[in-house]
Amino acid sequence: MLTATIKTPLLVGVAVLLMSCGGQKEFKMGSYGYDAKFLKDNGIQYTELVSEDRNSKVMVIPAWQGRVMTTSASGDEGDSYGWINYRFIREGKVNKQFNPVGGEERLWLGPEGGPFSLYFKSPENQVYENWVVPTVFDTESFNVRSQDKKHIHIEKEAHLTNASGTVFDINIDRTVTLMTFDEVTSDFGITLSDEMKMVAYKTDNKITNIGKNSWTEKSGLVSVWMLGMFNPTPTTTVFIPYKKDAQGPIVNDEYFGKIPANRLTKENGIIYFKIDGKYRSKLGLPTNRAMGLCGSYDSSKGVLTILWCSLPKTPVSYVNGQWGSQKDPFAGDVINSYNDGPIEDGSIMGPFYEIETSSPGAELAPGTSLVHTQKIVHIQGTERQLSSIVKSVFNADLKVIESKFQ
Repeated sequence: MLTATIKTPLLVGVAVLLMSCGGQKEFKMGSYGYDAKFLKDNGIQYTELVSEDRNSKVMVIPAWQGRVMTTSASGDEGDSYGWINYRFIREGKVNKQFNPVGGEERLWLGPEGGPFSLYFKSPENQVYENWVVPTVFDTESFNVRSQDKKHIHIEKEAHLTNASGTVFDINIDRTVTLMTFDEVTSDFGITLSDEMKMVAYKTDNKITNIGKNSWTEKSGLVSVWMLGMFNPTPTTTVFIPYKKDAQGPIVNDEYFGKIPANRLTKENGIIYFKIDGKYRSKLGLPTNRAMGLCGSYDSSKGVLTILWCSLPKTPVSYVNGQWGSQKDPFAGDVINSYNDGPIEDGSIMGPFYEIETSSPGAELAPGTSLVHTQKIVHIQGTERQLSSIVKSVFNADLKVIESKFQ
């Protein structure tokens, strides 16, 4: 993966790392400082968004499509929240199909599968051997338009063809902004004490039709697709609130086969999903059930993750990302979660787990845009401190979340 296109000019964040580490201090594996040094040692250049007290850190890599690689709520010595594929990065090879470097928030476009897929060519069978990630989401660097210690704004033009032959000329515009304590408390209606550790950021992800033709359902639509990769543990549970009074299925749990009941339950308006990196499975929440919220909780570390995404005010179509033939290409999911695990041959990429969100399908006339906004918050504290936050934001019980699969 360490090609010439990856090695962009040195950015502010590397200098920050060198000053804080001095090339001397050793950090334990799993810490932000360890991951920062690992990436530096492997020639990966990044920038950092840093709070005034230097505790909240958000690492962004423009050469990897402006992805948030990882974050910390306690500076260099704090836990590193994003999953990083050390083995793949260390090898330094380029895979023509997909370069799985990791990262806790990356931007792709959907749909992944179906007649309007951006990841398969027609008339190929939609199986893994034929699946290819477009280079603009994989190996191409994004251009930095502006940045300071609290934000970075990047941009890229893309020219993509879906499996039905429709060409999309797209401008991709992405801004990552570090959020303050006050912004988080105001946006989520919660209270954070000085004893709690927190890092949060917002991303505004805009796509613009820069072509000559309108994007329509007849020829296929694209959507903003955000994917976050995190570190699983035996004590982690993903929990997702859903609209109890809506019609239709509550959850789609057949992406990789039906998820067993000892790994997925739903009750009282909350979906619970076991996260341990030992059983490959994925679920999705359809548009009429989604509330734009998803959480995860690691009881052993006392880490609560909150993910919020923007939702349209009126019902719209979401692209269907499932591979192969589809009954309805526009009956897609708003929120997804994935638990990694061994595939048929026993090998495993991670382990990691994912939380994903999608925008509606973008029906755009030339020159018009769609924006999908996402906020990710990591809060580390005691069970008592986090319990009230979970109740307020999710209307859920932290003790139930903790004990659901233990």
